Amino acid sequence: MKRATSYILPVALVALGVLFPLFFGPYPQTVARTIFKYMALALTWDMLFRSGQVSFGIAGFFGLGTYAAALLALKAGFSYPLAILAGALISGIFAYILGFLVLRLRGTYFSITTLALAEIFRVILRNWTSFSGGPEGIVLPQIIFNGDSRCLYWIGLAVLLVVVVVSQYFEKSKLHFSLISIRDNEVSAQTSGVNIFRTLLVVFTVTSFLQGLIGAVDVVSVGYAMPDSAFDSNYTLLPLAMALLGGQHSTWGPIIGSVLLGVASEYLKLKIPYGHLLVYGVIIILVILFMPEGLIGLFRKKKGAKRG
Repeated sequence: MKRATSYILPVALVALGVLFPLFFGPYPQTVARTIFKYMALALTWDMLFRSGQVSFGIAGFFGLGTYAAALLALKAGFSYPLAILAGALISGIFAYILGFLVLRLRGTYFSITTLALAEIFRVILRNWTSFSGGPEGIVLPQIIFNGDSRCLYWIGLAVLLVVVVVSQYFEKSKLHFSLISIRDNEVSAQTSGVNIFRTLLVVFTVTSFLQGLIGAVDVVSVGYAMPDSAFDSNYTLLPLAMALLGGQHSTWGPIIGSVLLGVASEYLKLKIPYGHLLVYGVIIILVILFMPEGLIGLFRKKKGAKRG
């Protein structure tokens, strides 16, 4: 009975999400799509962070999926569904190959290496004008679903649900215990039979695939791609801030953080240009100083104190 009731809230939220565009117009749908995008990216960041590895490569793989899908659709004549899948696969394959080099690194060295990815991709695409369109980027002949706002909303929701399912699998499967043991003590994890490199490679590849998928869906939904926008650092910093605020090492934490910051960001954009960026910076500082485990961690502490 208890297990059945635990599914009520997720099912209700999915139902509300699916029905949302039937009651709200294009603007609220666009805001919701933006929140879905950053929420999905925040979840992918958190999935790898559960192992203790801090990756700043979200924008790199997001942008790689964006450009791969756009170029395949424009130059190779791929249908949009096939281009989306191909864009995600290219991101995943690149991450798998890169993983053999960067996953031997730890701490700051790993973070700096992943941070450089977006900048490397951006510089290459900015200067490879004959292939990528250079700084001006490329424009697709049309938007998927002919730009229908409801369909664009639903495809954004579908991608988010895929990411949520994968995150839940990471949280509930045996992989979860492997990630925790790697985060706590790699020596103990290894002596317990955990293949550290293989585990990290799987998680790095899967999360990069998902980031490429999010980027591929985004580009066919807006109809254009430019190096500076596809590899924007906001695609790394904003999801990170959302995950930190909501709480790390869980599925619900990034979801809660994304909703709170996403709504606040949209409000501040209307009131103070670029004010949302200032708020994100302040939140990251405050959370690190006073609430390192985020809102989920704060809730768990209070719940534990009441029981005690």
